[in-house]
Amino acid sequence: MSEVIETPREETGEQEAPPSAMLFEDMVPESQPAPRAGSNEGEAAGPEQGESIEARELKAILEALLFVSHGLVSVERLASVLEGVSKAEVRQALRRLQADYERSGRSLQIVEVAGGFQLVTKPDYGPWIKRLEKSKPAPKLSRSALESLAIIAYKQPIVRAEIEQIRGVETSGVVRTLLERKLIRMVGRKEEPGRPIMYGTTKQFLQHFGLRDLSELPPLREFKELGEAEQAMLPVGEDPMVVGEAEPSAQDDLPNSLSPEPAHQA
Repeated sequence: MSEVIETPREETGEQEAPPSAMLFEDMVPESQPAPRAGSNEGEAAGPEQGESIEARELKAILEALLFVSHGLVSVERLASVLEGVSKAEVRQALRRLQADYERSGRSLQIVEVAGGFQLVTKPDYGPWIKRLEKSKPAPKLSRSALESLAIIAYKQPIVRAEIEQIRGVETSGVVRTLLERKLIRMVGRKEEPGRPIMYGTTKQFLQHFGLRDLSELPPLREFKELGEAEQAMLPVGEDPMVVGEAEPSAQDDLPNSLSPEPAHQA
């Protein structure tokens, strides 16, 4: 009777794990450090309590859009860029963003003027910005241009002959400059012989002086000071706005014959 001799298997030092053990290992999650109490890792810094992630993201997107815009942006325009977001939601997010900037004490602010929103520097920082721009100063409105613009703003609609009657000088050049700067526009013709052109202010005028609408026009005696401080609020990333001839040294007041009247909507 032959004897069967079993040949011992060569040991490699490694033993194959049973399938059940491999399956168990796959089910065991990798150990991760427990989050620290009060940690907000992965969340945006300083979110408002109860504010959804979607709301924070919307504010961040709006902030970016205002930053890259070189002027006013309407709520309608912003809503058209943000598909699926209503104008009411955009306006609400902008209000919250405005409040965020106010609470933070930053040098920037979001203002609403002439039916749109814009990211600008606060007037308090105007002197520092002017120092930076000292090498390339931008001219302001001349005294004559500011006087004519004030007359148009408070008396509109008005024809050129009426402006000249108040100022006592010829104003065709100044009116042309204001038209070129888009601070005034032709709003119609007066029903009288010759049918002269009537002028009124524009949205650019409101934006330039930081007004929401004509009802926010200051008292007439303050209008000249407003013009002299026109570059205190500058759009982010832009040079001071060039709006007219160089400002002369004369500091004459506006004509006494110009009395403040309620402004008419252009």
